[in-house]
Amino acid sequence: MRDVIIIGAGGGGAVVAKELAEQGLDVLMLEAGRHTGDAEQEWPLYESASQGVLRWGPTNPAMGPWRREYAQASTAFQTAGVGGTTLQYFGNSPRAMPGSFAGYNGADKNLYDNNYLFPFSYDELKPYYRWVEKILPVQTAALGTKEEVFIRGAEGIGLHYERGKDVDQASFRPQQNAILQPGGHAGRTDDPQRLQFPQARGCTYCGHCYQGCSMPRRAPRNLKAKRSTYNSYAPMALTADLWSRHGKAAEIVDDAFVTQVLTEGSGASMKAVGVGFRIGATGETHVETARVVVMAAGAIETPRLWLNSGLPNDNGWVGKGLTTHATDVVTGVMPFETKGSQGPASAVRADFPGYGSFESFGGMPGAYAANAFLGSEAGIAGIYDHSGEVDQSGADVVGRLVGPALKETMSDIDRLASIVILTDDDVDPRNSVSLSSQPADENGPVPLVNAQTQNFTARTRSNREYLTKKAVELLKAAGATQVIRPKAPPSLIHMQSSMRMGSDPANSVVDENGEARAVQGLYIADNSSLANAVGGPNPTLTTQAIATRTAEKIMQKHFGGSGWVDARGQPITSVDPRITLACEKRGL
Repeated sequence: MRDVIIIGAGGGGAVVAKELAEQGLDVLMLEAGRHTGDAEQEWPLYESASQGVLRWGPTNPAMGPWRREYAQASTAFQTAGVGGTTLQYFGNSPRAMPGSFAGYNGADKNLYDNNYLFPFSYDELKPYYRWVEKILPVQTAALGTKEEVFIRGAEGIGLHYERGKDVDQASFRPQQNAILQPGGHAGRTDDPQRLQFPQARGCTYCGHCYQGCSMPRRAPRNLKAKRSTYNSYAPMALTADLWSRHGKAAEIVDDAFVTQVLTEGSGASMKAVGVGFRIGATGETHVETARVVVMAAGAIETPRLWLNSGLPNDNGWVGKGLTTHATDVVTGVMPFETKGSQGPASAVRADFPGYGSFESFGGMPGAYAANAFLGSEAGIAGIYDHSGEVDQSGADVVGRLVGPALKETMSDIDRLASIVILTDDDVDPRNSVSLSSQPADENGPVPLVNAQTQNFTARTRSNREYLTKKAVELLKAAGATQVIRPKAPPSLIHMQSSMRMGSDPANSVVDENGEARAVQGLYIADNSSLANAVGGPNPTLTTQAIATRTAEKIMQKHFGGSGWVDARGQPITSVDPRITLACEKRGL
C-alpha cells in the first residue's frame, strides 16, 4: 500500500507530490499523458511539428485526442502529460484578488461574487504564495517593446502603477511570471549557436511559448526557461531522496488513465482506498491502494472521474459552478514597431478589482491569428453581425477577420499589440461538467462541458464589456490607428471551480482543507477545487499555493506532520544546483 496516490502530474498534482515526497512519504503519480523524454526533440518551435504531442490525448501522437462533448462552439485549452497544461501556459503567475476570499472588507467588497468566497482569508494563503514563488521561481517579467507599448497606454488612461504583488486598486504592472530571466546572449541575438546553454540562460525571447518551452537548447531540464511543473516540481518530486534529508523519490507512471477511485465503507464512513487505471498502450488494467488519494486531473476530468466512480453527489454540486474567465481579445494596429512576436507571450498586465484583469498577448503568426481574429460570436466583420447587440467598446472593427482583411492585418505582425480579457466570472451551477449521453470511450463515459455564453451571468457579461472598453482605451492611448475586437466566443483557457471548496456544505464538494466532504481521505488539488474565478487573474499560482496548503493538511491529518511552510525557512528552489545534479543523476 502506498502512502499517497496522486491522479495527474500537472499544475497541482506535481506540487503535492514534491511536498509530500520531500517529507519522506511513498508517493505515486499516475499521469494519463506522456512523460516526455527529450523536450528539444519533441517540442519543436513550429505548430505543425508539435501536433499530436502537446494536446489532450494519448501518448501515441498518431492516435486522435480523447473525446469530449461541448454544449457550445468552443474547445478547451488543456494538455496531457507530465506538467499538464503548464507545458503550454505563458508562465503568468499573479496572485488572486483579495476580494475573492472570506473576511475581505475593502471598498470594492460588494463588486465580487460574495456567495462563493474562499473559505479562508487571503492573508492565510500568503505564506503559501511566497513558498511557491520561491520554489518555481516567480520573478518580475523581463520587458520588451510590446510591453513598453502597453505601459505607455496604461499611463495614458491614468492607471496606477502597482509595485507590489497584492492588488487593491485598478492598476498596471509587469507580470509576475514563472520564466527565468534572460542571461548571457539570451534576448541579444538570434544566432542559434549563441542561444545554447550556458552561453544563453533563461528566456531567449524566441516567442514560441505555445509550443512548450525547450529553451535554451542543451540546458539541464530544471534550467529550461519556462517553469512548467515538468521543469520544476515534477523533477523535484522524482529526486527528493537526493536533495531532501528525509526525502523519498516519488514515482510517476505515465500513459496511466485512472478510470475509478476505489472506496470502502458507506455513508459518513466512506473512505478512499485506491484507484483503478488503464495503460493506454496495452489496454491492461491495474489497481493500486493507498492511505490517501489526491485527484488532480483538471477541471473537466476530475468531475468526470468522480461521476464515473459512482461517488456520492448528495448536494448536486459535483461538476457544477465551472468558471472560465470569460475572454475576449482586442488588437491595436500601430503605426510603429511593437515586436509583438518576440519575447514572452504575455509579460505585462492590468488588474481591476471586482471586474477582472487583462494582459498583453503575442506570439507566432499561426497562434496569433487563431487567438486574436478567427473566432467570433458576432459574425464576420463588415459582412454580418448576429450578436443582436450594439457594441459599445469603442473598437473600430467588431467581428471575425477573414480574407483580405485578415491578410492585411497579419501582413506585419510586429506592428500589432493585442490584449487578452480575463473576467471575474461568477460561480453559476448552469456552467458545468457532467457525463455525456454519447458513446463511452475506452476510459468510460465522456464528459459534457457546458459553458455557453448565454449562461454567463449579467455581472460576468458586464465585466467583460467593462474590461474590453478599458483595453480599447489603452490601445488608442498607446497610439493605435485601428482597434479590432472579434467578440470572441467561449474559450476555455482557465477552467476552474467545478469541484469547488467552500464553507457551506450545500454548495461545495471539498472543505477548506481540500478534502472531499463525502469521502474521507480523498483530496482535490487542481483548478477544479478553486472556490471561484479568483477575481480574474490567471489561476495557476493560486492552485499551486492551495495545493501546497493541501499537502500540509494531508501531512498533518494522516501522517503525524506539523505545519511547515513558515517553519522550514528558505526552501531549496527548482533551479538550485543540487536539483540540477539530482536530475542529471536520474537522467531527467
